[in-house]
Amino acid sequence: MQLTITKSELLKPKPDNSKLGFGTIFTDHMFNMDYNPDNGWYNPRIEPYTPILMDPATTVLHYGQAVFEGLKAYKTDSGAVRLFRPKDNFKRLNRSCRMLCIPEFDENFVFDAMKQLIVLEKDWIPGAPETSLYIRPTVIATDNFLGVCASHTYRFFIILSPVGAYYAEGFNPVKIWVTKNHVRAVRGGIGEAKAAGNYAASLYAGEEAHKNGYTQVLWLDGVHQKYIEEVGSMNIFFVIDDELVTPMLNGSILPGITRDSVIIMAKKWDIKVSERLISIDDLIDAHDSEKLQEVFGSGTAAVISPVGEMKYGDRVINIGGGKVGPVAKRLYQAITDIQYGRAEDTMGWIEEV
Repeated sequence: MQLTITKSELLKPKPDNSKLGFGTIFTDHMFNMDYNPDNGWYNPRIEPYTPILMDPATTVLHYGQAVFEGLKAYKTDSGAVRLFRPKDNFKRLNRSCRMLCIPEFDENFVFDAMKQLIVLEKDWIPGAPETSLYIRPTVIATDNFLGVCASHTYRFFIILSPVGAYYAEGFNPVKIWVTKNHVRAVRGGIGEAKAAGNYAASLYAGEEAHKNGYTQVLWLDGVHQKYIEEVGSMNIFFVIDDELVTPMLNGSILPGITRDSVIIMAKKWDIKVSERLISIDDLIDAHDSEKLQEVFGSGTAAVISPVGEMKYGDRVINIGGGKVGPVAKRLYQAITDIQYGRAEDTMGWIEEV
């Protein structure tokens, strides 16, 4: 395949880096590529950012056959542009494709095309502290057909968005609400894929949490509704009696790239790490016995999100005095230092653009 590049004749004004939100501003260009059974993936192109024209019967609109990824480009103090473990994102995207019967793509080709898109949009990469260029690769089903079956045609696109911190309150503890009435995913479904439907399933409980003054939902498993799985759209970690504990991957939990990075770093620091089943009752018992020291989420958008309060039923649990714990702080600093070039990358996680 040959990548074609068509530059926009009308460029948008760049936003004020000090006033960036998250996911509301988009750059001048995007990557597009199409699929059909005769050609496979074909017509890869970088072109001006534009709406996608769809028939009202387009498969993705009715049956949710869509997968995506999220990663970031970071600008260092010297002006270099860096990506954090980007090839792992494309490996996971192909895995999500397989789970939703979407044809796999050439990871190396798409990775190179994404880098060319970033180079074209380099002036959009913000340089203010804690800002970055968010990258959203997505694959959607495009058949015009009303029937529950895998589509025959697809669109792969990548869009870019300059972003500030994920949480407006910054790197401070958030409050989470444990839902007893809703589940996000079950083992044997598509909970371990980064699929659009998984996020739709989280909306109702998320709205309930917000109405009650909580930032995120802590999800329990879909069978017993007792074992902890994820928090919001992030993986979750607990420091219990100096041990870093996270729910094991069981088929309904997304294998997060930041999650994996946290585990690798903690082990490197000789912190005891355990991936296992942990119930909400275990967590409450750990709190009551004064062994629960920290709780934090991990994900690309927020990196590390410390938790200062958790509500389960009528029980409100305060964690770490409402302050950022030392493990969360150390992990956040270490990962962001590598991402922004403030520390040496000894893990081979950085790709230069």
